[in-house]
Amino acid sequence: MTRPAIDPASKVLCERVTALRQRNNFTLEQLAAASGVSRSMLSQIERGQANPTLAVTYRIAQAFGLSIGELVDDPAASGTIELVHGSDPANLFRADSECQIRTLSPLHMEKDVEFYEIVLQPGASLDSSAHFEGTRELFTVAGGSASISAGATHCELEAGDSAHYRADVEHRIANRGDAPLTGYLVVTYN
Repeated sequence: MTRPAIDPASKVLCERVTALRQRNNFTLEQLAAASGVSRSMLSQIERGQANPTLAVTYRIAQAFGLSIGELVDDPAASGTIELVHGSDPANLFRADSECQIRTLSPLHMEKDVEFYEIVLQPGASLDSSAHFEGTRELFTVAGGSASISAGATHCELEAGDSAHYRADVEHRIANRGDAPLTGYLVVTYN
């Protein structure tokens, strides 16, 4: 009895799961524990002998820290460039007389990292409550000067300086100078 040919989507999924598992040095047992999908189902998926449900595909994607779209996307066939236009008002997270925060990463992206442009007027500050445990921020000053506080720690930055700090505690970016502060903020979630 001959097996039917694997459809292109299933082929991509079985190859991606195998490649990601090997790249992450996971055994089938480890991936099963991380995803909640049985070892036998994972083995069948990798061999192209199973057609997993959306829920199973979601759990596998989550085990690798990916969205379903990223899991089933064929990286070799993907050549799309996504643009985030500076003039697009949808990318303004906040815009008032003291502070402007512009999102630099695509808004629809499921991500563990976010990129922002921050502009603070003289005397203004961006005060933040503690984010999720393990969250960190990297702030780089492009122009002006900044004062950074995270928990009980504090530092002063000039143009070209960067600070990497915990963001799972109360934290603040402040403009203590006489000119607008422009900087770039990277937020990472672990």
